[in-house]
Amino acid sequence: MSKAYFINKVLATTVVGSYPVVKAGGFKSLFDPLAGAVETAVADQVGAGIDIISDGQVRGDMIGTFASKLPGVKGQEVIGKIQPAAAAITVADTKYAISKFPKVKGIITGPSTLAHGLHISTPMYRNKEELSLDLAAALVPEAQSLEAAGIALLQIDEPILSTGIADLAVGKQAVEQIASAVRVPVCMHVCGSIANVLDEILKYNVNVFDFEFSKNQTNLDVLSRRDLTGHMLGYGCVDSTSETVETVPEIKKQIEKAVEYFDPKILLIDPDCGMRMRSREAAYWKLKNMCEAAREVRLAL
Repeated sequence: MSKAYFINKVLATTVVGSYPVVKAGGFKSLFDPLAGAVETAVADQVGAGIDIISDGQVRGDMIGTFASKLPGVKGQEVIGKIQPAAAAITVADTKYAISKFPKVKGIITGPSTLAHGLHISTPMYRNKEELSLDLAAALVPEAQSLEAAGIALLQIDEPILSTGIADLAVGKQAVEQIASAVRVPVCMHVCGSIANVLDEILKYNVNVFDFEFSKNQTNLDVLSRRDLTGHMLGYGCVDSTSETVETVPEIKKQIEKAVEYFDPKILLIDPDCGMRMRSREAAYWKLKNMCEAAREVRLAL
């Protein structure tokens, strides 16, 4: 199987990343208050039937989780030259997920999104573009550590790219700096409306493009007119912004729309975005119903 089609299952399911933080008590929590939250996130994803799980990203927001560990950053201020973290940031939780399930995605916040979440307080960087490229270089060791841990897929989260704020050419250079440093397939997640940036985004040299479609029906319209040859598509078909749990028939209808336009073998079925802000019950049942909907469409093909 080529790097682009890395999972041998039609309409395989995955998550964008984050899961609600469910803290556990007990003796172990004294040493690591969030260990129980990682265990719950992993167990719930496996229980829901997800084919490629994450570690749940329970340890913080997407900016702080990485920026807080990088030399050159203090709080949200860039105070000096960005350097790689002294130790791997997300590998321990990812290794735990891998110990429980064969297919796990490692997740890194993208350089452009990180750069735009930080404030430059040093003459070392003239602009966010210069900062993005140094952030990319600093994140390469994290990507390589995740690959060495045994991930099936590396996801780079770049939600900022849909806003028009970030320089897309520099963003491409930064993402590809990370992607070219690993051999595992690479997915780039961009949420929001992609209509104004799609032509540039599709030039990025990654294996999977992951977009939201549940909340952004126009994304399907604009993307259906593009050639995705050689790429897989992460198809967000569950609303991450709402506590309302979509029924299996509702999600099935969303997936069937995608199958009208795209070869089912290139589709990865997932929520629009991370589930961190949802209740555990809503997140679990959204994933469970999504997996059942994908199964029903798969059987009907």
